[in-house]
Amino acid sequence: MNNKALVLWFLEEACRDVRLAGGKGASLANMTAQGLPVPPGFVIPAYVLEQAVDAGQLRELALAQNAEGAQAFVRQSHPPHHIIKSCYERVGGKVAVRSSACAEDSETASYAGQQETYLNVAGGDEVCLRVVDCWASFFSERALFYRARKGSLADLGMAVVVQKMLDPLKSGVIFTADPVSRRRDRMIIEAVFGLGEQVVSGTVTPDHYVVDRAGNIKREHIVDKRVLEPEEIRQIVELGRKLEEHFGKPQDIEWGIENGNVYLLQSRPVTTL
Repeated sequence: MNNKALVLWFLEEACRDVRLAGGKGASLANMTAQGLPVPPGFVIPAYVLEQAVDAGQLRELALAQNAEGAQAFVRQSHPPHHIIKSCYERVGGKVAVRSSACAEDSETASYAGQQETYLNVAGGDEVCLRVVDCWASFFSERALFYRARKGSLADLGMAVVVQKMLDPLKSGVIFTADPVSRRRDRMIIEAVFGLGEQVVSGTVTPDHYVVDRAGNIKREHIVDKRVLEPEEIRQIVELGRKLEEHFGKPQDIEWGIENGNVYLLQSRPVTTL
């Protein structure tokens, strides 16, 4: 185990393995390998958590659903600070630090919202702190309850994604099939000005666009000032089609537009189809 890499970059083939990089990390690595526009970053693989603590003791706490004890135990861990800081410095600036559970975002066990995301993290020490926070979130009462229902309490599979932050003018999500009507010939785009986390968290009401697979608008609801121009919609739809084709099933995709360019931030299967 000691010969295993403590960090995997999105460009590395091993980072595409969901067992190592978790759902988010593997998805980002897959998109990067396809030459799609993904902000750069790296993953601290799932096994690093097991190296940083006494895995047997942590597993016992998890099996007992002792959230407080498990989280306190994780917070005493020793992540590979030097390597994480060095990799962070290569990315530079502000980053997002996100949990990436190894069962995450599969159709049968969507962990969406079960773990933590930290935005605008700056500095190597702060990144290391947030890595431990992500590990601890895997052992919250809510997360343990969820895994107990799935029969996976013994699972310690938590990777962490560190990715360069965008400063987006616009951002949002696209579903490459309508998750409500289940129509495969329709895509749903939701968009806001600024960070798309507002859409995901539901704190802001987004513009809502129903489009066909060519990107033609069939129906729209504009909240205030129109967020997306028709050409931007077509670009987002084209990227959505590419991702759906690559992954072989409809996708729920987070995107952002910075300096006129569309970037992909996350992609997972639509779980309601």
